[in-house]
Amino acid sequence: MPDGNSIINLGDLAKPATVLIEKVSNAVGIIYEPRRITNKAAAEAEAEKIKAIANIELSEIEQRGLERLVHQEGRKQDNIENITAKAARALPPEAKTEELEEDWVAHFFDKCDKVSDETMQSLWSSLLAGEATKPGTYSKRTVDFVASMDKKDADLFTKFCQFTWMIGGPSPLVFNSDDEVYTKEGINFSALKHLDAIGLISFESTSGYRRMGFQKQAVFFYYGQPSLVEFPKEKDNQIKVGKVLFTQAGKELVNICGAKRNQEFYEYAVKELSRQGLILSSILLNK
Repeated sequence: MPDGNSIINLGDLAKPATVLIEKVSNAVGIIYEPRRITNKAAAEAEAEKIKAIANIELSEIEQRGLERLVHQEGRKQDNIENITAKAARALPPEAKTEELEEDWVAHFFDKCDKVSDETMQSLWSSLLAGEATKPGTYSKRTVDFVASMDKKDADLFTKFCQFTWMIGGPSPLVFNSDDEVYTKEGINFSALKHLDAIGLISFESTSGYRRMGFQKQAVFFYYGQPSLVEFPKEKDNQIKVGKVLFTQAGKELVNICGAKRNQEFYEYAVKELSRQGLILSSILLNK
């Protein structure tokens, strides 16, 4: 519950973060001050309670109802502040926060103000930070989708995303769901069917998917590590990318799910791609 002390010190934040806080304040009525946050919703509820007490004698059930309202609004306020604070701290200096639409912000917090689980708050804060950094990245439909997810779904999706390469866009490489490199991470046939059912991926268990139209050379990335890929022909090359594609919601969420690089899978994927006649060479990055 909020204790009257601000979770954000405006003097410590760069401009993108202060603009974000202003946007949130305008959209949902949060009032941030350098050393104090006025909990508007809870204060108004308390004020109504005081006025009611002055005019009539409250019944016991009315008293409990007012106390419940104050408690609920205080909890919502706490959730909103925590999500906003985490997002503000994650913003890069080049964030285009001034372009963030307040209608989007209002819709966003309407969906997440009841979220108190720390893991799920981290997902929501990453979503807010991503949209504030590059407005238009996340649709309201994706916000609605995240609101429908529970923690178990989010954890499963995070595990799945470790198998994602950047091949033009995010491309999960699931060649055989029975292979140990997937199953020991909890990604098996039933897990893939579940992710398909909730709308994060499209799982084709038989024929699989192909990517086409590659020139002689291309660069693929696995968690920031580039690989130069050489194809057999000068143009019109294709590759089998496995049994899974991301849906639009999956594409939007893959960058904020918190997945990490898996070296064993990287080596496995290189071998699988090489079996298709591709030649992969790691590109060393200057540090």
